[in-house]
Amino acid sequence: MSEHDVTILRDLAARIPYLGFLGIRFETAGAELTAVLPYKPDLIGNPLIPALHGGATAAFLEVMAIAGLVWSGMRQGQYPAVPPASQDNTGALPPLPKTIDLTIDYLRPGQPRDAFARARINRSGRRYASVHVEAWQDDPQRLFVQATGHFLMRGE
Repeated sequence: MSEHDVTILRDLAARIPYLGFLGIRFETAGAELTAVLPYKPDLIGNPLIPALHGGATAAFLEVMAIAGLVWSGMRQGQYPAVPPASQDNTGALPPLPKTIDLTIDYLRPGQPRDAFARARINRSGRRYASVHVEAWQDDPQRLFVQATGHFLMRGE
């Protein structure tokens, strides 16, 4: 994928205030898209362990699922270029998939360090998509959380 395509995802993330608060960013390695949730103390939910907040973790996985669908759509020519954001961070976003449901499996506490996630699209049609997301921190083979989501695909 081109740097232009990654720029589109970065621009989308910049226009959604909650993603800006979480600090989520996207990176690529070849054709693979990875989301990064950089650690910051505000993301700790239980300071006694300490562990990442479950809500922030769930939001991270949902964002990766949607970004994975957009990424796949761009590879298939379904998403046009997004106009650049204006000074006040407005502008027309492409129609994004809408979450129907999301099931989160918390496998172990998220440690106070960066987290990474990748999405695998199980099915993506004109109206419906099913996505599986896995997240890790130090070792991609040692997941700390995973999710399965179903999404309503939106047309123009």
